Amino acid sequence: MAERLTGHTELVGLIAYPIRHSSSPAMHNEAFAYLGLDYAYLAFEVDNSTLEDAVKGIRALKLVGSNVSMPNKTVVGQYLDKLSPAAELVGAVNTIVNKNGVLEGHCTDGIGYMQSLKDYDIDVIGKKMTIVGAGGAGTAIEIQAALDGVAEISIFNIKDKFWANAENTVKKINEKTNCKAQLFDLADHEALKREIDSSVLLANATGCGMKPLEGMT
Repeated sequence: MAERLTGHTELVGLIAYPIRHSSSPAMHNEAFAYLGLDYAYLAFEVDNSTLEDAVKGIRALKLVGSNVSMPNKTVVGQYLDKLSPAAELVGAVNTIVNKNGVLEGHCTDGIGYMQSLKDYDIDVIGKKMTIVGAGGAGTAIEIQAALDGVAEISIFNIKDKFWANAENTVKKINEKTNCKAQLFDLADHEALKREIDSSVLLANATGCGMKPLEGMT
């Protein structure tokens, strides 16, 4: 990488804590090289205590932008100039774009999910989908799907710490978009069967299959 850095190379960051384990710099720098983009991507160890100063640094040093991970995603929005509709509704930012000194916050998780459906010619716009899960990933998908024009979303979740978040997400979707959202208890298997039967898509946004739930499906 060093041989392609010049006085014109622009910097992209990742701010999170802890961060030294991240594969993002390797992936992004490889992508920049492949695409012929004169950018460099570095990881910066930043937590909530230094976050405001880090955001000021993005503007002062004219970084192209930065990715944001925990524990900063739900906090960083207050230091930015603008938020995308999705970031505002989700209440989280994972990407900052510097547009000539104006810092815009975006939440790209839902965008990526919706794009993946398009990539496989799966059309849910104007139709109904069912999704299980109401954590960070589930919320981002639900909000973006509603913004993109999905007509109905049936959300299922267990009565855990994310239940209140699910209730809030349903309220936001119904008040701020043209989509109709409903929340169901995942323990209600008859409702789950009924909603799946009337949907064109079932999405799994739970932690099943990942640590510490590797044995669950």
